This record gives sequence, structure tokens and C-alpha cells, in this order.
Amino acid sequence: MSRWKALPGELDPRVRQLVVRLRRLKDHSGLSLRQLAAKTGYSTSSWERYLGGRSLPPREAVEAMARIGGDDPTRLLALHEVAAEAWGEGRAGTSAPDGPNAPEVPEASEITGTADAAGTAGAAHTVEVAGALQAAGADDTGPYNLSAPNEETRHGRSLRVALVAGSVALVLAVSSAVLLAVRLTDGDSRASATPLGSATSSVSPSPSPSGPRTYACEVERIDGRWYAGNSRTRDAVLAEGLAGPEVAEAQCLLRRAGFAPGVVDGIFGPHTKSAVEQLQKQAGLVVDGIIGRHTWGALRR
Repeated sequence: MSRWKALPGELDPRVRQLVVRLRRLKDHSGLSLRQLAAKTGYSTSSWERYLGGRSLPPREAVEAMARIGGDDPTRLLALHEVAAEAWGEGRAGTSAPDGPNAPEVPEASEITGTADAAGTAGAAHTVEVAGALQAAGADDTGPYNLSAPNEETRHGRSLRVALVAGSVALVLAVSSAVLLAVRLTDGDSRASATPLGSATSSVSPSPSPSGPRTYACEVERIDGRWYAGNSRTRDAVLAEGLAGPEVAEAQCLLRRAGFAPGVVDGIFGPHTKSAVEQLQKQAGLVVDGIIGRHTWGALRR
């Protein structure tokens, strides 16, 4: 069997099927190209172009090859018709098929006889073409529709891109929801937290609608110590510039002891510091204007 060269990659699949079929018939006949040229009347160089896919063989050469190889001419001519249509689409300016030593112009009687032979198919011409394609389909021509895999590949890539984009959007949405929930929970926790240093506050500060917050002084003596209802601390360190219920507690107790801290607003200001210094001086403590453990003891007694 002959070792054929690979067909051109740009060759139309329909033309490729015809060429592969002709190659098989040539191998089956056992003839060389010279012997084939002698039996068909077409030159050796012409058959080299026909079987190499570089030129489309004429109808008469295909019919002659079918008879030499013992194949059905009608089926092979149907393949040739399909290939000729594809060849005309791909090469609109293709010249007439090569001839042997002289221009290959078939006789009128041969054309008439060939047309009569092909015309016997009648209305079943389409079925004959389909049968010829199926008979020659088991070769190296590949799928008939070469564009289908590319189209499927594009659809597959589009689907994968859409899935990835949807997954990223879902992850971002879930992350945003979790972050929002954490922030809301953190805000609620801060709002409900009890100030450092205060134990049980019986009186909540009553904010003034147009001024600073004020605290109520509900002074009472419990277990030998004075409490004003704002804080029960006995060791919180307070100094000028601080604020909170502990400062308000100290201001109430300073007022009970007869010193004037100013407005009971929970802010350790100059008036509160002055009152603390007077208390410390009277109690014999270090006069520094800072409320510590010993100053709290003097306020609670």
C-alpha cells in the first residue's frame, strides 16, 4: 500500500472525503501513477495533484477511477458533486481541471452518457449523497462541521465565567451581612455596658434638653457610710478633666459635707477641684485636688 502525504490542512472536509476515497481505490487497484495515467488518459502529474488535494479531479477521471477500483460510479460521482460544490465555494476563481497531454475536454457523447447514468438516481439524489458520505466517513477527515466544537467551547467558557462571577458576588454579599451584624452587635454592647467603677446605680442621669447632663443627689446613709445614688465606688481615682457618675457621686457628697462643687453635672471642673481641696484640708489629707481612696473615705464618713 502507498504511503500518502498528509493532505493540506485548509482542505474542505467534503473535498477531503473524495480524495481519501480515490486514494483507497488507487491502492486497491495496485496500479502505479504511470499505469493509472495510461488507463485513464490523464497524465501522471495530473493524478499527483488530484490525489494530493491540490486540484479537483474532473468528473470523468473520478468515474474512470471507480471502474478501475471496482467501486460504484454513482456513489463516487455523488461524492464528487459535493466536493465540486465545496471547491467552488472556497476557490471561486479556480480554472478548469487539468487534462492529460492535451486539454481534457470530454466528448459530448461521454457527457450525455454520464449525465444519463447520474440521472437514474432521480428524486433519491439527496439520499445517495448521504449514503456516500457515510460510506466514506471512516477516514481521517474528522468531523464534518468543524465550527461546532469552537461554538461549544465558547458557550462552556461563558458558563464558567458566569458561575465564578456569581460565586464571588455571593461571597461578598455574605461577608457584608456578617460585618454589618458584628457592627450592630458591638454597638448594642457598648450602649448597654455599665461604666467602669460603678456598682449599682439607683438613679440614672437625667439629660437636660438644652444643656449639660445633670445628676440627682439622693443622699442616704447605709451601713455607716454616705451614698448619693450615682456610684458606690470607694477607690476610683478622679482628677480634673474626668467625667461620669463617679464624679457626680463625689459632687453630691461634697455638697452634703458643706462644700460647693458647682452644678452636679458629673464633670470634674475647677469648682469641683476647689471643693475637694477644701475637704482634704479639713480632713488633714494631702491637698492635691485628686480624689483617691482616702478622700473617698472622708466623703463617705
